[in-house]
This record gives sequence, C-alpha cells and structure tokens, in this order.
Amino acid sequence: MFARLLYTFLFYLLAPVFLFRLFRKRPNTPAAGKRWREYFGAAPELKGQNPIWIHAASVGETIAISPLIKAIKQAYPQQAIVLTTTTTTGAEQAAKLGELVEHRYMPLDFSWAVRAFLRRVQPKAMLIVETELWLNALVSVKRVGIPIFVLNARLSERSYKRYAKFSAIARLIASSVDGVLCQHHDDAERFQRLGFKKENVLTVGSVKYDLQIADAVISAADDLREKLGVGRLVWIAASTHEGEDEQILSSHRELLKKKPESLLVLVPRHPQRFEAVDVLCRQQGFDVVRRTSSQSVTANTQVYLADTMGEMLQLLGAADVVFMGGSLVGDSVGGHNLLEPAALAKPVITGPSIYNFNDIAQQLMEVGACRMCQDNQQLAEMVGRSFENPKQACLSGRAGFAVVEKNRGALEKTLAFLRAKVL
Repeated sequence: MFARLLYTFLFYLLAPVFLFRLFRKRPNTPAAGKRWREYFGAAPELKGQNPIWIHAASVGETIAISPLIKAIKQAYPQQAIVLTTTTTTGAEQAAKLGELVEHRYMPLDFSWAVRAFLRRVQPKAMLIVETELWLNALVSVKRVGIPIFVLNARLSERSYKRYAKFSAIARLIASSVDGVLCQHHDDAERFQRLGFKKENVLTVGSVKYDLQIADAVISAADDLREKLGVGRLVWIAASTHEGEDEQILSSHRELLKKKPESLLVLVPRHPQRFEAVDVLCRQQGFDVVRRTSSQSVTANTQVYLADTMGEMLQLLGAADVVFMGGSLVGDSVGGHNLLEPAALAKPVITGPSIYNFNDIAQQLMEVGACRMCQDNQQLAEMVGRSFENPKQACLSGRAGFAVVEKNRGALEKTLAFLRAKVL
C-alpha cells in the first residue's frame, strides 16, 4: 500500500511534465485538439458493447498489434475493440485501421481517471502491447475483475533493472497481470525474475512479423513497375516528412549525375503535403509526374510523386531499393515500418532516427538486409551501390524476407490464447 501511495504522489508531481510533453506542438506531429479530455478519463461513448480494450502506447506498438486486430475481427466480426494510445502519432496510426477499432486516448495514470474510463467503456478484458505497465491503471482494472494480459511482451535487461529497483511496485504490477505472452525466451525469463508467475508467462514470438502480402498487391506492383519502366533504376523514399524531402531530392540529384536513368518514387507521409512537395520538386528543377495525373512516365521523368493513400505496399513492390522515411528528421518521428519492404524482399535503407523500430532494424541489419545512412550524401552513395550491384541488393532483400519468414507464427499462437481466455 505504501509503495503505491508513494508512486501516486510522485506521479502527481511529475504530471505537469507528462502533460507538457503530450500537449506541446511539435513539427510533423498531430495535436490532440479537443480530445485532450480523454487523457483524464472522459472517453466518448462507444458504438460497440462489451469491447476488448487494447492499449498500444504509440506508433510501433499500434503497427505491431494491427495484424492481431485484423485476425480477431475476421474471426469474430461482432467483437467490439477499443484501441487506446498515449501519443497522437499512435492515434494517427490507429486511424488506418478504420472501423475495425474505436480509438480513444489512454487516461493518465490517475486512479480516478482510469475508473472514469472504465465506467464509460466497460471492457471485458485489457490487452497491453509490449511493456506499457502503469501501476494505477493495472490495479484499478484488476479491482473490478477485468482480466489483464500483456501481448507481444518484451523486457530488456535495462528495463528489468529499472523495475527491479522498485521491487514493491514490481510485485504489485506482477500480481495484477493474468498472463504475459513474450516475444523471446530471455524476455520471459526476465518477467519471471521480476515476480511474474512462471505459469502465467509464455513465449510465443512477435506478431509484428505476421503480415501477409496479398497476390493482388504483388500484381498491382508489377503493373506499376511496367508504367515506371522495367529497365530503369527505381528507388523509393517512403513516408517522408517535412524537412526530409529536401534531403531526399539532394540525394537524388547526386544519384542522377552517375545514374541519369534513375527514377525516384517520392511518397510524402501526410496528404496535406502533396501540393507543397510537388512545388518543391519543380522549383528544384526536377521533371515530375504525379500518380493522380493523366501524364505518363517517360524517360525524362525524374520524380514520380505518389499523391495517393493506401497504396504503400504496391509502391514499395515496384521499387528496387527502399529508403524508409521519418528517420532523417531528428528525433521527432522515429522512423516507419521496416517490415513491409522486408516482406517484399526489398533492400532497405534508413536514417539514424529509428527508435520506434529499433528491434526490427537490429535484426535486419544483422543479416545485411538494412543499412543506416547518416545524411543525404551517404544515402545517395548507398542507393548508388545497390544499383551498381543488383545481385547483392537481391541477396539483401532475400535476407530481410527470411527474417520475416523465420519470425512468423506468433499471431496464431496469440489468437489461440485469446480464444481460450477472452473471446
């Protein structure tokens, strides 16, 4: 009891810091706007009844759990799901799931805020993605008899040591959780050392790798490549942000000096930037064709501006080399999903800011499927080397695909567990 009181007291002291970080305006980041009340438990009424509550802190966790959400809705179409995130970028990612979920912001870790959220939502189970373990939320949920499970769980040695310093709080957290499905055996071992019951800790792998590329996507990618030019050298800069496009275009300009037949497929992350990026390309002297225009790509076209939404997989599939954006703009974004190009067997390049996907990037880098550039000059050099050595680029892509294939299977194991416990 004392440990929780102390934790709550400290959380109140630190709350202004949390609020400042949540509500401050940042470039390339959407604002919570009028939805700020949700952070204090004032969640709008849901359309669905008796939902499963899934909490994914931010972008990476939301992407990770998306295949499971789709699998649940496919098997149980009437099952309502409320998905909470802490960050607004996580909310933006959740919106891509459309009507599969209803999104709400996670209430701050005040017991009264969590209780208010529970009264409005009335979930039948809480599923936490990875390791977002807030003490008051867990205790409040447990007290009303709602089971809590941690999915796709991971616990680094560093995080373990941090939790272990506050053993009384760690024991309260462990006693509130009914099951932990870990990514790796070493994660499971650390959860057990922290006080979680051995029988409640399972190792099933990571659901991040269970994405499937439909045959229709492959066919659409092949058709697009025909339009872009089968004999051309095509690279894609996917999900770029403000301040990043200039660097990409600088890289492409350098590339064109040595490989004048190169074509850049440029995909801005946000649709409201399509016009501005088009203007930027033309101001810098590039010959541009927009995807939505009736204009055809010719040998003179240097930039193909993808000004559409929902076509990322086929755009990636039509390229020879992939640069994943959101990684050359400091720490404001933290990268984007590296598994999609890997699942398409494409060699991947990323910038240095990839904190949302560190674990995936590390695995891909270890097998040579992903390389990290520090700036636009190095990016141009890496793309150029891939063009000069297509056999090596192909091997890199296959290595990334092998990583994805090796790690598949967690989705079905997790779904089977939920069938027995929740669904």
